[in-house]
Amino acid sequence: MADREDVEIVLQRDPAPKSRSEALLFSPGLHAIKFYRFSSKLYTKKRYFSARMVNYIARILTGADIHPGAKIGKRFFIDHATGVVIGETAEIGDDVSIYQGVTLGGVSTSKGKRHPTIGNNVVIGAGAAILGPIIIGDNVKVGAGSVVVKDVPPNSTVVGIPAKIVHREGGAQIDLQHDDLPDPIMKVFIDFCHNVSMLEYRISELEKKLGVEQEERGETCPKLPE
Repeated sequence: MADREDVEIVLQRDPAPKSRSEALLFSPGLHAIKFYRFSSKLYTKKRYFSARMVNYIARILTGADIHPGAKIGKRFFIDHATGVVIGETAEIGDDVSIYQGVTLGGVSTSKGKRHPTIGNNVVIGAGAAILGPIIIGDNVKVGAGSVVVKDVPPNSTVVGIPAKIVHREGGAQIDLQHDDLPDPIMKVFIDFCHNVSMLEYRISELEKKLGVEQEERGETCPKLPE
């Protein structure tokens, strides 16, 4: 059932394939997922060498490195497979979409849980890295190029390095517009420009007031050296 759903989700989320057969033949993201499903079954049966062999072949053919020990839910979608890395102890829920260059990586060499847990209905933009045994809640959107190193609550949008929450909503459906995200750097820059303008205005008003008071007392400001 999962294999069939993986194919159908490609047709729903990727406008490039015009038919089921085209998706099956020419979608590297779908190929990467199918290789993973097969290697995961081998890994579950403790046929570790065979599982890693399938994983190695998949990496050569698709450009994606999905460890067979990872746990991935239903209707998983990879839009392009190149550069995708998913570690051994990563856990991914249902209806998750990721783009090229995404890393679900570890930050330690411990044998236990060291990779992220991703909730349901999550979208992870191109080039994003989610690192460590952190939890990404349901309905989260991770902006392209972001680096996430802390837990993210459900229904949030995070962007930046390190990633920060820039938007929260009440469980709205997550779409694939992972490029249409708030820009926290631009917001800081706009706020900075506004504060500078306010300071300039206040200084100007103070200078005017000071000049009037000096004129009333018949004083003049000392001339500054050039």
